Amino acid sequence: MPRGPRLDAPGTLHHVIVRGLDQQVIFRDERDRNDFLRRVAALAEAKHLIVYAWSLMPNHAHLLIRTQARSIGGCMRSLLTGYAGQFNRRHKRTSHLFQERYKSIVIEEDAYFLELVRYLHLNPLRAGIVEHLSALERFPWTGHSALLGHMPRPWYAIDEVLAHFGRGLHAARRAYRAFVAAGRPHERRPELQGGGLRRSVGGWEVVTVLRRGREAYSSDERVLGSGEFVEALYR
Repeated sequence: MPRGPRLDAPGTLHHVIVRGLDQQVIFRDERDRNDFLRRVAALAEAKHLIVYAWSLMPNHAHLLIRTQARSIGGCMRSLLTGYAGQFNRRHKRTSHLFQERYKSIVIEEDAYFLELVRYLHLNPLRAGIVEHLSALERFPWTGHSALLGHMPRPWYAIDEVLAHFGRGLHAARRAYRAFVAAGRPHERRPELQGGGLRRSVGGWEVVTVLRRGREAYSSDERVLGSGEFVEALYR
């Protein structure tokens, strides 16, 4: 029997998407958002995971994280069970808060790390929660403001992200700001959010064509990366 993919090995980079059940709001106010981030911070400070990007939206949340000693499943159970229990107690409710399963996509780092940092941090602009990039810089519920030095987050891997943009803090922040501004803030990117870029030749659109043509290819919806990257996870 062929072995399954190694999707939860220590050091794996994940894009995690958490959604409210039936699209319900999971953050009603600032206190809720701070409680969620406090729990993320506790996992980061305990060295269970490293946080590279994040975005808290009204009915869902995105995290770009790397697991360390603890599995992604263990981290997410701790985060979501604790948060949902506190949310329900505070708001006097008893029903489920989240969809049954969070979505976790294993990322091919060299190809998609920076694209995902930008994509996650542009979420509030894309959703119309903020109107322009200058407002996004002061918006406290993504990692963008912390990367630019406006919001201290000592648990956040700011230096590791900015290291991709050059030496020297000020120069790296300028380069990062320009990189975000050069993105497509109003365009949805299903090939990033949905995961599963199966081959180096392209994303889901190409996979659909390949399926029609019966060509063999590597495919896994839980992975964002080239065919070679997918195959390596199964070895």
